[in-house]
Amino acid sequence: MGSSVSAPVAASVSGTAALRRLYFLRFAFAAVWAVLLFTATDELNPLSTTLLVIYPVFDVACAVVDLRSAKTDRRSVRGLQVNVALSALAAAGLAAAATSGVPAVLRVWGSWAVTAGLVQLVVAVHRRGMAGQWPMIASGAISTLAGTSFVIQAGKADASLSGLGGYAFLGGVFFLVSALRLARADKMAGLVS
Repeated sequence: MGSSVSAPVAASVSGTAALRRLYFLRFAFAAVWAVLLFTATDELNPLSTTLLVIYPVFDVACAVVDLRSAKTDRRSVRGLQVNVALSALAAAGLAAAATSGVPAVLRVWGSWAVTAGLVQLVVAVHRRGMAGQWPMIASGAISTLAGTSFVIQAGKADASLSGLGGYAFLGGVFFLVSALRLARADKMAGLVS
């Protein structure tokens, strides 16, 4: 009887532990990235352009890691595969847009935020039975709204990159909250000491 319970518990521990570690990493990256972008000035220069491209590239890497741990959840896998494609396109689009100015960057970033936010929302809804997914649902919805605001801001005379750092940091906070909720759920289930 003990072994029949242990197998699903072990699978659950490895899945949530991997996701928890990934979410902590995403928080740390977003926090450092936001600070670096804030200090890189509000203009496009080699540092800010590099940072803008690195963010979606990091998102691709995280989605690939997430894909490896979610391979049994087909609905999440499809969403994560879409996220890989969207983020790769965003990285290329941001590199190209940086040569045209801040408004072009905001349009690309905003479009990516809208589409990636929708994907994040869908993946989190499919995972809602797992602890820590309500912050991801909120994050996906907020990303969609923030992306729309970036696209709108691109059409204004005072278009600025300053909002991107706050957007990334807030997204990181949602990952942190999700990681903490996953850790708490595992601890309450006796899966983590």
